[in-house]
Amino acid sequence: MGTLTVNQNKLQKRLRRQAGEAVADFNMIEDGDKVMVCLSGGKDSYTLLDVLMHLQKVAPIKFDIVAVNMDQKQPGFPEHVLPAYLESLGVEYHIVEKDTYSVVKELIPEGKTTCSLCSRLRRGTLYTFADQIGATKMALGHHRDDIVETFFLNMFYNGSLKAMPPKLRADDGRNVVIRPLAYCNEKDIQAYSDFKQFPIIPCNLCGSQENLQRQVVKEMLQEWERKTPGRTESIFRGLQNVVPSQLADRNLFDFTNLRIDESATPRFVNVVNL
Repeated sequence: MGTLTVNQNKLQKRLRRQAGEAVADFNMIEDGDKVMVCLSGGKDSYTLLDVLMHLQKVAPIKFDIVAVNMDQKQPGFPEHVLPAYLESLGVEYHIVEKDTYSVVKELIPEGKTTCSLCSRLRRGTLYTFADQIGATKMALGHHRDDIVETFFLNMFYNGSLKAMPPKLRADDGRNVVIRPLAYCNEKDIQAYSDFKQFPIIPCNLCGSQENLQRQVVKEMLQEWERKTPGRTESIFRGLQNVVPSQLADRNLFDFTNLRIDESATPRFVNVVNL
């Protein structure tokens, strides 16, 4: 890439710093970990691998990185791109071949959203492979904007206050998922991908679906951000500052047994009659 410009250098340092802070805050990577970096061929996962390879060099702990891409047998998928790129980096990698494309096309009617089923099939395959190679952590490229968008998607369409946690243990307990880019915003990642000239592989399965619920939420947040810069960051901070007593989840807070505390100090002072 040659010498970086001042802005490019600042951007790279910012992404590395934010990723390092997220890793430290949530204890994402520990000494001796084998981190499986899931590569889709998109800007986020390329940036994730780039940042983690730098962290591997400077961190006070030792951990291994193995890059994994899942070839879902989409027509026209350029199978040579990722192996060539990963070999140029000298990083250990695996290509997992699984024809989930045919399954999705068979089960999802034409014109309907494919992302949900595609994601579940891909996740299940990658979970299994991580277990097979002894990976202690699975690193995904989701960033701050993904997390905030998921929060609103769950609230609007599923009636639940959930997002994407920076660190997650799978239901079966066999995998720990980490999201080192949790503090990074999409705009920075796009700019970083552009100047690094990552060999982007588009998703032909769902990339043309313009009316996805996620796209609607993304546009809503972008409009908010234009009108009130910093709002997305504020929402993300809110996800880290939850007050259960101010919500309405009876499983999270004991509203049933909430009573006056008879031992509390009265807040009133003596009133003098005038």
